[in-house]
Amino acid sequence: MKNQLILFFFILFLGRLSAFAQEIVHISYEQGQTQVRINEQGELLVNVSSEDLNTFKNQGQLHYSDFGAKGDGKADDIDAIAATHAVANQLGFSVKADNSARYYISGKGRIAMIQTDTDFGMAQFIIDDTEVEDRTKHVFMVSSNLRSFDLEGVTSLKRDQQKLDVPFPGPCLVTVTDDNVRRYIRYGPNENDGSPQTDIFIVDKDGNVDPNAPIVWDFDQITEITALPMDETLLTITGGIFNTIANQAESRYNYHSRGIAIRRSNVLVEGLEHHIYGEGEHGAPYGGFLNFRDCSNVTVRNSILTGHKTYRTIGSAGVPVSMGSYDISLSRSINVSFEHCSQTNDINDPTYWGIMGSNFCKNLILDHVTFSRFDAHMGVANATVRHSTLGHMGINAIGTGTFLVENSTLNGRTLINLRSDYGSTWEGELIVRDCVFIPAGGRQSSASLIGGSNSGQHDFGYTAYMPERIVIENLHIDDSNHPEDYQGPAIFANFNQEMTDDSYVEKFPHVRSEEVVLKNVTIESGKELRVSDNPYLFRNVEIRNE
Repeated sequence: MKNQLILFFFILFLGRLSAFAQEIVHISYEQGQTQVRINEQGELLVNVSSEDLNTFKNQGQLHYSDFGAKGDGKADDIDAIAATHAVANQLGFSVKADNSARYYISGKGRIAMIQTDTDFGMAQFIIDDTEVEDRTKHVFMVSSNLRSFDLEGVTSLKRDQQKLDVPFPGPCLVTVTDDNVRRYIRYGPNENDGSPQTDIFIVDKDGNVDPNAPIVWDFDQITEITALPMDETLLTITGGIFNTIANQAESRYNYHSRGIAIRRSNVLVEGLEHHIYGEGEHGAPYGGFLNFRDCSNVTVRNSILTGHKTYRTIGSAGVPVSMGSYDISLSRSINVSFEHCSQTNDINDPTYWGIMGSNFCKNLILDHVTFSRFDAHMGVANATVRHSTLGHMGINAIGTGTFLVENSTLNGRTLINLRSDYGSTWEGELIVRDCVFIPAGGRQSSASLIGGSNSGQHDFGYTAYMPERIVIENLHIDDSNHPEDYQGPAIFANFNQEMTDDSYVEKFPHVRSEEVVLKNVTIESGKELRVSDNPYLFRNVEIRNE
């Protein structure tokens, strides 16, 4: 290459729902040494010598040490790490960490963009969050070189619409918003005014909507609609032992990112570990060490994560609340699965928050995992938990479609909790097969299978439904530790204690289930399975024993 040739990388960083920040890496190929510098604007200036360029081409792989990383656990290596990935992205080379290295990463606001296969190996990464310049910036971002574009010619959509009559360059993720309609108007200590109606779905090059991830809302108006081309080649991220030194910030809702963001479709994360050290008496919550957004077909396999300590603050309603803090966070993501994964701390220890949270997702799968929680805040369309053990926070969800739980052990306060802050709504079917339910992880409790509540007086921005059909087959309820006045497990919790006869009027009716199918439900205490503490609510539900 000619001397003085400077190549510019324009790398987009997704900071908020619709805000992008730009980080520029200047790469030159000149005589002299391969080195990394920083200009007055804080941008990286990377020079690659001709000799080293030939070496890199021959090996087809880059190492962080090639660009000055010390790996001694003391020197700040984030600039060298970011530079390595920038050059690898330009040349199409993979990146390999040195197995014996301990890379120290300071709180500097630098993002390493990953667009090629990366093997972290047995290397350790020390992420120091005690002094963070910009808590919204991730340390690594797995990104695509494909860019989203505004979708012209689509002014409305219908629920379950099968086709968009516009051409696409190939398979795309389509995100659509109507700012005129508010959904998920939250109730309770963290009350809010809801979020704009949002949906995300997959289309092929002819505009056919993937029927496994259907459109779930009617859009009479569209204020924004974009399409993001999906990478069709698999990008792999393997290995790595990541150690977070926890932040010591004030305990309020100032979420820290500081992990690995995935903003690309068709990704495999294999064999990663994340540990947390130094959590004290106070700290800010985390928005996911693994943070997924605007992606599809992503698998996390054989990985170990860590639950965060629970801190408390004052919620929007002016009362104390526990803050959610996550090692896994998903938003606007489709077809994401966790396979053979676990967490380092006790899944039944309530001092640690549930490890996972999600919003606006479709087709989430936990398979052979040991986690403290599955959670869907602002809706999931279709979810599966199988061959897994879930801890003290169990399954918390609202959404649509089919929720399948099979061959699993559940330790939550209820078998499945329909989140009351979002109306305890599930529009579809719940299926539970071949499972064991240990109420409250074996602590003394009165067991209910389906938990939640809805007074019928709050507008959540949608009609709230209970599952139309519930199928429970081969379930063992270990309710051996129960209070003296225990009457036996209930199918439904008492969703509305005030509604005991027809004098109570629901301003926003909560649509009850139509049918419950039971087959081979065994109960450790020997008590009978009851409908509810409030049978009036469920007087019209057909209960069938098969």
